[in-house]
Amino acid sequence: MAESTPSPRGTDLGDLLRRLRRRADLSQRELAARAGVPQPAVARIESGRAADPRYRTVERLVRAAGGRMRVDVEPSAAEQPTAAEQPTAPEQPTAPVPHDDMRDRAGRRYPAHLDVWEVHEPRDWPGAWWAEWYSLPARLYPLPLPPATYRLNRDYRDERREREAVRRSVTVRRVTGPAVPATAWRFVAELRGGELIGELRAHEESPHLRWGDGERAEEREAVLDGVLVLARYRRLGIGRRLVQTLLEALGPVRVRALTEQPGISFLHACGFGIEASRPAAMRFEASVSGARRRRW
Repeated sequence: MAESTPSPRGTDLGDLLRRLRRRADLSQRELAARAGVPQPAVARIESGRAADPRYRTVERLVRAAGGRMRVDVEPSAAEQPTAAEQPTAPEQPTAPVPHDDMRDRAGRRYPAHLDVWEVHEPRDWPGAWWAEWYSLPARLYPLPLPPATYRLNRDYRDERREREAVRRSVTVRRVTGPAVPATAWRFVAELRGGELIGELRAHEESPHLRWGDGERAEEREAVLDGVLVLARYRRLGIGRRLVQTLLEALGPVRVRALTEQPGISFLHACGFGIEASRPAAMRFEASVSGARRRRW
């Protein structure tokens, strides 16, 4: 009888459990409570220190994390399938934990269900309470910076994950049609379901209409009318993507804009500079007929 060899499709049980916990957004303690298993047992399995955990224990943990158990029996040498009958390798049940190779100062893994990021400066660390008010050299930091950090607040975590998903999935397209003149541009930022979360509008303006010095092709200008992004999706780079898409569509045409704070910092981030040679803008406001004047 030929000697059977172990299956090459082995499973790292600890890695699998950490993946399932991350997908279910459960800590070790929460998973242990759901499965009715002591939390130290979960820690030993994930760290690889449980050499031979009981099948029933593993099944309870996997089911509590939303997974399913399946047992495959390796065929004998005489029953080996042909190449055409060879089953495909099973797909990974969940995405890997993105920070699984990171360790804290004690060499321990960070919690699998949390979002962990590296700390390079005080503003990267929520525990750096002094970072917003003081500019201190590293030797005067009240606390040493950790190599990485995370937040325990579940609401903050969910919001952060949603925003990152939006950043990856949002698309920008140009809107054309009878409602948009040939000398105007409209770009929108949308989610996969078609939800509108941002918009940019601009129009072409020829300088000779303002200054009366004759029209030349190189004097064409585009005026940025406005960029709007839903408040919950701001600071994700969506506005800058809208502006960049406009600039790529215009090519060598100059683009100008008038704005107030906080639009100034936004336009600076998009590569706009202040042009001091242009006359200062004046603001006119017409009073509403019949409105009462406010007295201070």
